[in-house]
Amino acid sequence: MINYNGKIQTRGSSQLRSRFVKKNGQCNVVFTNMEEKRQRYLADIFTTCVDIRWRYLLFMFCTTFLVSWLFFGIIFYSVSLAHGDFDEHPGMMADWTMSLPGANTGHSSAGDGAGGHRRWKPCLLHVQGFVGALLFSVETQTTIGYGWRCVTEECPVAVATVVIQSIVGCIIDSFMIGTIMAKMARPKKRNQTLMFSKNAVISLRDGKLCLMWRVGNLRKSQIVEAHVRAQLIKSYVTAEGEFIPMEQMDLSVGYDEGTDRLFLVSPLVVVHEIDKDSPLYTLSRADLELDDFEIVVILEGMVEATAMTTQFRSSYLSREIFWGHRFAPVILEDHERYKVDYAHFHKTYEVPSTPHLSAKELDEVTSRPSSAVSRASRATKDLIPRSLSAFCYENEVNCGDEEDDIFDCSQMRRKEREDKRRTELQKMFQDTATMTSGSQNVMCVLDMDKYQMEFDILQTPYPLDPLTYQSH
Repeated sequence: MINYNGKIQTRGSSQLRSRFVKKNGQCNVVFTNMEEKRQRYLADIFTTCVDIRWRYLLFMFCTTFLVSWLFFGIIFYSVSLAHGDFDEHPGMMADWTMSLPGANTGHSSAGDGAGGHRRWKPCLLHVQGFVGALLFSVETQTTIGYGWRCVTEECPVAVATVVIQSIVGCIIDSFMIGTIMAKMARPKKRNQTLMFSKNAVISLRDGKLCLMWRVGNLRKSQIVEAHVRAQLIKSYVTAEGEFIPMEQMDLSVGYDEGTDRLFLVSPLVVVHEIDKDSPLYTLSRADLELDDFEIVVILEGMVEATAMTTQFRSSYLSREIFWGHRFAPVILEDHERYKVDYAHFHKTYEVPSTPHLSAKELDEVTSRPSSAVSRASRATKDLIPRSLSAFCYENEVNCGDEEDDIFDCSQMRRKEREDKRRTELQKMFQDTATMTSGSQNVMCVLDMDKYQMEFDILQTPYPLDPLTYQSH
């Protein structure tokens, strides 16, 4: 059996069958010809950002900040350019020098009053070009505040731009941090420490034919409220001739009884009993080798550390289901604790006594001997007359008053009846033996003195220690 990126080479076939669900849980489905796909994805931008790959999210993260810094830097540069901050003004260098930290500003008041003219001020202090405007934009949005560049009250437009950029920066930070945290906290990677067996098996359990697979948890932290589901995916043709390529049918794993909920401390074997309500009721070993279907198994629960719901999926093709196998034990008692050996997690051993018949055929074979026994018991009862008068009446014999004549008459008729019943019982025994041969081991007890025949199905002995079959 060879895997090719989700496709599997089946035994006895040169074609590759694509999986509907891959072994790692990814759905092998591609959407095409979707109308307004971009608009629909942008309408739910948060989910889109959480679902995309990390490389794209980080690229969008960096691009968003760079674009916002550049956009507001251009606005600051345009405001300064329109105000004439980059032009030469009398006393502009002296004003900048006086604004430096530690400069002597004791005579500034006298200078302001000289000539009675108001001193010129730029919109942005210490911004001499586009690079300075860009750096001021970065300092404003990231709230670095080096204390060198700042906005003045000369330009209300610049003040409004600072306020808007601060609000936009908070929104961008909140969105990007929330997206990254949601992506990091997703329990998707928790599936890496959950495991399904590579193969499923079909064998007898408590006298019933069952489909079984194994699931395990590799962490000590538990999956809270864990429960399993299974679905059979197969092409189906309705009574009206409609072809359904992917018909999904549920496989019961004990939802009504509550056995679908798992306490996943150690590896467990999930059991689907193949009964009359199961889609696999008519599946025999020969059908399994020729049929083409897929069984999808799903484990759902909450991660104990984050209380977030996680789902782990896998699938089994028909060629990955072993008929007449059981899983090898993995739990061993080691002094005062139990040890789980994951080296035997995927191992199975063969059970030769497993019948090759389907569950439906097994039910029919099981009911046949009981019906034969009931027919034999009815035939035996017919041999015994209910009363002397009834015996004479049924055989049209005239029973007189004399006891000797009655005895002779009944003895003669009884002998004829015994010979007839003997022949019928022998024929019935031959028919029953032919009917049950090859499918069940039946023991027949024939009492020719009492003209009784009893049947009993010999149960196949099951091994008490499954380890004895590990060598198979």
